[in-house]
Amino acid sequence: MDQKILCLATEKTADKLQEFLQTLKDDDLTNLLQNQAVKGNAAGALLRAIFKGSPCSEECGALRRRKIYTCCIQLVESGDLQKEVASEIIGLLMLEAYHFPGLLLIELANEFIGAIKEGSLLNGKSLELLPIILTALATKKENLSYGKGELSGEECKKQLINTLCSGRWDQQYVIQLTSMFKDVPLTAEELELVVGKVLRMFSKLNLQEIPPLVYQLLVLSSKGSRKSVLDGIITFFNELDKQHNEEQSGDELLDLVTVPSGELRHVEGTVILHIVFAIKLDCELGRELLKHVKAGQQGDSNNLCPFSIALLLSVTRIQRFEEQVFDLLKTSIMKSFKDHQLLQGSKFLQNLVPHRSCVSTMILEVVKNSVHSWDHITQGLVELGFILMDSYGPKKILDGKTIETSSSLSKTPNQHTCKLGANILLETFKIHEMIRQEILEQVLNRVITRASSPISHFLDLLSNIIMYAPLVLQSCSSKVTEAFDFLSFLPLQTVQGLLKAVQPLLKVSVSMRDSLILVLRKAMFASQLDARKSAVAGFLLLLKNFKVLGSLSSSQCSQSIGVSQVHVDIHSRYNSVANETFCLEIMDSLRRCLGQQADVRLMLYEGFYDVLRRNSQLANSIMQTLLSQLKQFYEPKPDVLPPLKLEACILTQGDQVSLQEPLDYLLCCIQHCLAWYKSRVMPLHQGDEEEEEGFYQELDDILESITNRMIKSELEDFELDKSADFSQSTGVGIKNNISAFLVMGVCEVLIEYNFSISNFSKNKFEEVLSLFMCYKKLSDILSEKAGKGKAKMTNKTNDSFLSMKFVSDLLTALFRDSTQSHEESLSVLRSNNEFMRYAVNVALQKVQQLKEMGHVSGPDGQNPDKIFQNLCDITRVLLWRYISIPTSVEESAKKEKGKSISLLCLEGLQKIFSAVQQFYQPKIQQFLRALDVTDQEGDEGEDADVSVTQRAAFQIRQFQRSLLNLLSSEEEEFNSKEALLLVSILFNLSKLLEPSSPQFVQVLSWTSKICKENSREDASFCKSLMNLLFSLHVLYKSPVTLLRDLSQDIHGQLGDIDQDVEVEKTNHFAMVNLRTAAPTICLLVLSQAEKVLEEVDWLITKRKGQVSQETLSEASSQAIPQNNPAEKAIIIQLGTLLTFFHELVQTALPSGSCVDTLLKDLCKMYTILTALVRYYLQVCRSSGGIPKNMEKLVKLSGSHLTPLCYSFISYVQNKKGNNLKYTGEKKKEKTAVATAMARVLRETKPIPNLIFAIEQYEKFLIHLSKKSKVNLMQHMKLSTSRDFKIKGNILDMVLGEDVEDESEEGTPLEHGGQNEEPAKKRKK
Repeated sequence: MDQKILCLATEKTADKLQEFLQTLKDDDLTNLLQNQAVKGNAAGALLRAIFKGSPCSEECGALRRRKIYTCCIQLVESGDLQKEVASEIIGLLMLEAYHFPGLLLIELANEFIGAIKEGSLLNGKSLELLPIILTALATKKENLSYGKGELSGEECKKQLINTLCSGRWDQQYVIQLTSMFKDVPLTAEELELVVGKVLRMFSKLNLQEIPPLVYQLLVLSSKGSRKSVLDGIITFFNELDKQHNEEQSGDELLDLVTVPSGELRHVEGTVILHIVFAIKLDCELGRELLKHVKAGQQGDSNNLCPFSIALLLSVTRIQRFEEQVFDLLKTSIMKSFKDHQLLQGSKFLQNLVPHRSCVSTMILEVVKNSVHSWDHITQGLVELGFILMDSYGPKKILDGKTIETSSSLSKTPNQHTCKLGANILLETFKIHEMIRQEILEQVLNRVITRASSPISHFLDLLSNIIMYAPLVLQSCSSKVTEAFDFLSFLPLQTVQGLLKAVQPLLKVSVSMRDSLILVLRKAMFASQLDARKSAVAGFLLLLKNFKVLGSLSSSQCSQSIGVSQVHVDIHSRYNSVANETFCLEIMDSLRRCLGQQADVRLMLYEGFYDVLRRNSQLANSIMQTLLSQLKQFYEPKPDVLPPLKLEACILTQGDQVSLQEPLDYLLCCIQHCLAWYKSRVMPLHQGDEEEEEGFYQELDDILESITNRMIKSELEDFELDKSADFSQSTGVGIKNNISAFLVMGVCEVLIEYNFSISNFSKNKFEEVLSLFMCYKKLSDILSEKAGKGKAKMTNKTNDSFLSMKFVSDLLTALFRDSTQSHEESLSVLRSNNEFMRYAVNVALQKVQQLKEMGHVSGPDGQNPDKIFQNLCDITRVLLWRYISIPTSVEESAKKEKGKSISLLCLEGLQKIFSAVQQFYQPKIQQFLRALDVTDQEGDEGEDADVSVTQRAAFQIRQFQRSLLNLLSSEEEEFNSKEALLLVSILFNLSKLLEPSSPQFVQVLSWTSKICKENSREDASFCKSLMNLLFSLHVLYKSPVTLLRDLSQDIHGQLGDIDQDVEVEKTNHFAMVNLRTAAPTICLLVLSQAEKVLEEVDWLITKRKGQVSQETLSEASSQAIPQNNPAEKAIIIQLGTLLTFFHELVQTALPSGSCVDTLLKDLCKMYTILTALVRYYLQVCRSSGGIPKNMEKLVKLSGSHLTPLCYSFISYVQNKKGNNLKYTGEKKKEKTAVATAMARVLRETKPIPNLIFAIEQYEKFLIHLSKKSKVNLMQHMKLSTSRDFKIKGNILDMVLGEDVEDESEEGTPLEHGGQNEEPAKKRKK
């Protein structure tokens, strides 16, 4: 039969074939086709023949085709056919589909849809046919009966797609179906349907099936709907990540984690690669991605999640998007930190905005995830890290100092961002080996090339990298060695930082150490002073860190650099011997430095003590060196005065006089090394007294002799009596200055030496006092001479030679030592008030140094733990002294010049509290515990759980008492300095309180009470106290009501702009009086109002973003719920601020800063009201209507603010006009008029801005009235006409005057006239 069909098909006409096919039953035909197809013999030819004999123009032919189609589809799906045969059959069916009439196409399509819904397709091969059927259907122009009505082919196709997408899809066909849609011509609406369906299927599939599906979706997105596709993919993976994190942080015991971490990350990595590949081919997709992230920035939802960040970082490999993506990430990170800072500082915002995860944690999570072979993002991570560190690193301050703080509280968003950059690089370095070399290279490049700008952040990073893996970095040693070549060109600070950072590497790599030594030796003889200093710094560092056998263990010294990963035993016996020769070699090199400039020697003297402490075996060598150096300047004969050859320390070359030998530093170094040697090394050598101990005895004798002879010496012996010349302009004057400083330094060193060896003997203390008197005489002469000459002394006096440890011991002895046996000897020092004051002053100086530089001078000055210990001791003494002997008691007893000791103690406390918060944030608990005088060592156990808040509150109460005592005194006796210090201390301590604690509320109400009940005319005290009140208030609740009360007080004190109006005086805050109301308090409340306006502005922007996102997500027009709490809060804030401005605008403020600031802030107020109106315009579109309280706010602005603003503007202009007329009448010369004019112009500049802001506000109100069908303009008065009119009569008059006298007086009159006119016009 099949032969016959094929035979008939070869004839030219198909008539016979048609007749023959008519005679056959359908079943015979289908069976025949089935057999042929299964055998694989010429099924294609048979099919062609059947189609030839069944033309679609005849009904029976079309129906036969329809049956054949169904049969073929089932055959292909059965899987019994060979691949080639199946493909051939499908190909033929595709070709012939276009000839079908529309109705049969609909039937066929429905058959497919039915099979998909029931899941009866076996292998889905036949799905290739569906797009052809749908496409063919879309081309049918005539109407087809579909369901109950008639639709065109295009509409039928739409209905079919709708049915298909609303039905159930079996998960095994999802990918095929998605792939199938790319061949169907879809309208935008249909595409959204399909994309929506596929995205909903994500959650039903296995993880491994998602990447191919994403690939198909991305291919599909080239037709449109890119936004939905990206949104869907990112949201899906974000949810998956969240779920995964919850499961992991959940119960560790349950092994029910649905997806292993590795698998999820690999899938994410593949998906990201697919998306990046798609973006390369279709830039539009990339633009959509950037839009998607930017949209989230405005709203609250913040579209950044670890997955989208990884995706963005991967996109940076595409050049055209690189810059945009990095900019976007930079702004997102910065915005996140700024928002966090804003939230931290305002209770008002904390209550309204939920706490969100920070972008920085997400980025670090991405770094962590990238361990799962996400190689495509590592480059992006490294670049991002460096971009953040470069853009937000520490900036150069004017005097070239950059202050580093280690505190976590006071960090600015910039510092946080820079730290994040460093963390990204460090973590990436730890995870990805292949990128290590590059990171190291880039960091070193920056350290070397940016010598002039601060690079401490790069040095910290370098140090962390090397500490993490010194052994790994040996392979990159060539890079470090290259960097060494530049050492002599770098600033000293950089050299020290760099060498400290690479320290662990030097211990591992001998070759690197050798190359460093070569470089340092060369630098030793360089012509630049800085290079030589760098060499000294480098050598000292090496001496500190290469231990010689027999040195004290590091536990006995204070701290040593430990290297976590160096498993090689560096201190084996051989190494120690090698180290010894190595160290002695370096000592030889350093001895040569003793012939160089003073600065180089000074570095040596400052460094030797630390070397000795770490490497005690070098004691002999160091002490001998110092001794021989001292002998050059020491008079050995016991009766020669003075005992030191000061002449030899000063170098005179022609007119140039300079210091050659810093003798004071040399003595200081000797004294500290000797003290350390006696306390640490000698007890160990007691059995074997050898000759090497001789130097120590000799040094002791020398110091003793110098002390005795210094006391006997008069100032005349040094040629430094009152008659000497100390001017900075002559050679002799400079020389005398240098000598004076040397003598003072030597006195200080000897004071410390004698006190420390005194063992509380009275004679020694008398010597100490005599030395102090010598010091005092000199410092008095110097300050007196400096006062006469205008040029101030160089700041050399600032650095005292007393060590911090000694200062703390001295203060403790002077103020707290109550031991009976010490009583008599200490009374010698205690009876001298000058000496007591000097001790406290030095303590202040040390703390100031710590605040400015982060460390102090002298031994252990770089060791944070020791400094902290000393700080605690000093604070305890100062606190006790201030509390037990108040200033009032002390001052009434002695009237003497200079600050009283109590006041100095208070100043010290104020500096210490701020320094501790700056540098020792983590140790605050320990610090406060140390202050608690009652707290004995024994109670440590039960005492440890007292919180920081409770301890801080205890200290606050002490200072509150002191302030109350001060305030109870008369106005004339009021000590303003002390009051300011107390408020400053309260400000610092209150930062330690937990804002939710009762202690915090107590401090707030106390401060408020003080402001309400005390009236002081001291402006600076008033300002600091009000600042304290506001800083506390914002952490408790919004300060708007406080502002309103204060504005009423200011209005009451200063009177109204209309002089006829009597203002009733409210008395909320007694602090507001005539002296303080303006400008002090006025400017303060305005700046607070500005902050509130900023917060409101931030909230409105946030709400705008949320609304636009909600409208997008809620396309099904559900109204957005009215009266969101944030909206309510915004309206209340603005309403209260309106009443605040309502008061100030009526106040007769003095012209100047108050008026300027008020005008600017009013301008801001209107801008933000406009922003709110625009927000409601946006909301109106989606929900219609505006809330009642918004209407009230608009009404209030119309009745209480706008008209008053205009009258205030007139008041300001009149005031300016009068000033000007006055200037004119005085007939001053032209310049005076010109300057007055310039000032007027400058001060009236904000007025046009304000008027513009008011008019903008009214313009948008008109729009909103139309949108919301509520007449909001009924409350608005018509604004004053501000057009320009030429008034003829005045013009004639002025011109006439001009003609009469051609003098200079015309000018001011004209201006006066012009400025007055508008005022008259308005008064009509």
